[in-house]
Amino acid sequence: MKKLSLLPLLIGGSLVALGGFSTTALAKKTSEEAIAEYREMLNDGFNPADLLGLEGEELWTTARGPKNATLEKCDLGKGPGVVKGASAELPRYFKDTGRVQDLESRLMTCMEKLQGIDPQKIIYGKWGKGERSVVEKLVAYIVAESKGMKVNVDLSNKHMKKMYALGKKTLYYRAGPMDFACTTCHGESGKRIRLQGLPDLRTQKGAAAGWGSWPAYRVSKGQLFTMQRRLESCYRLQRFPWPIYGSDVTIALSVYLAGNANGGTIITPALKR
Repeated sequence: MKKLSLLPLLIGGSLVALGGFSTTALAKKTSEEAIAEYREMLNDGFNPADLLGLEGEELWTTARGPKNATLEKCDLGKGPGVVKGASAELPRYFKDTGRVQDLESRLMTCMEKLQGIDPQKIIYGKWGKGERSVVEKLVAYIVAESKGMKVNVDLSNKHMKKMYALGKKTLYYRAGPMDFACTTCHGESGKRIRLQGLPDLRTQKGAAAGWGSWPAYRVSKGQLFTMQRRLESCYRLQRFPWPIYGSDVTIALSVYLAGNANGGTIITPALKR
């Protein structure tokens, strides 16, 4: 009988043993190949983000806020109430706000206009709590409606071009006590932190791998990380001041990443360590 080694994984606070790896097979694999196989096994299993998405779908059709209204007339760029494929084309420029918006900032606009919910409750809220938690669940629902589609962000608009340029500048901007920039980790191919591969976000392949797999449910945190939260985490790791939720700098970075990722396949919400 082939000898099996057990790979203990701490997932959501529970110790889970996964068999099926022979010591010989593991010895032949690189660390990145092993972690890639681990991620594939995770993605083949249950994703808690699916439950959040179900809550988000219910919230989309639930009358809430001072105006006691639903979000069914919310225009995410493909017409009022259209959710299918909307995330694949975001961020985009919206004439009604005169701004380039990502999914989360657009949801804040809809919640304010349709339901009367003060966006300050979201901007200055806490992750997993209150109205920001509502946005997280809505995001889980909406991004899943573009799963398997191709990233298709239109950069032809002058406003989008301006934000793309700002996003690129931001990616290279070095500052803080560590003199870090986004490119410190994501500016060349083949880099990693421990077993975490770091895609080169300047390239189509790297941006598609990054942009196309976030938002994601992080099993080590037991929480869904939206793109706004992912970018906040990056700034924290760079020892930068945390960006304001939904601010132009976060949207500009999203435009740059999404623009570079055009043509890549969307797998959100993904499941990550």
